[in-house]
Amino acid sequence: MPVDGVNSTHFAVGPVVAIVVVVALAMLSKWIFGSGRRRSAARSLVPPAAQIDTGLLRPVAELPDRAAAAAVRAVLSDAGIRSTVGILRDGRVRVLVFPDDEDRARRLVPPGPVTPG
Repeated sequence: MPVDGVNSTHFAVGPVVAIVVVVALAMLSKWIFGSGRRRSAARSLVPPAAQIDTGLLRPVAELPDRAAAAAVRAVLSDAGIRSTVGILRDGRVRVLVFPDDEDRARRLVPPGPVTPG
């Protein structure tokens, strides 16, 4: 029997509707703002022999470890050439410079496994 004209199911329907609305909004936002992992997973697989994109930087030396790369970077730094290192998947290290400094850097890099620009 209703008390003061209020149906007792009213107290159960309100929270259920609120939960349904929140779940629907969560699903909608996940769909709109989701990372799209399913679509890009196949594109992110890089074949092992693929060329690594270094952007504007050019590789001037490929060395076996970080210590050797640090020594080459010190020589380049003393000559006023900015450089950085990039670590390959097999553990080798590339010393990278900007294109404007590539020729000078190649003249300063000791002979060894130098990669083409």
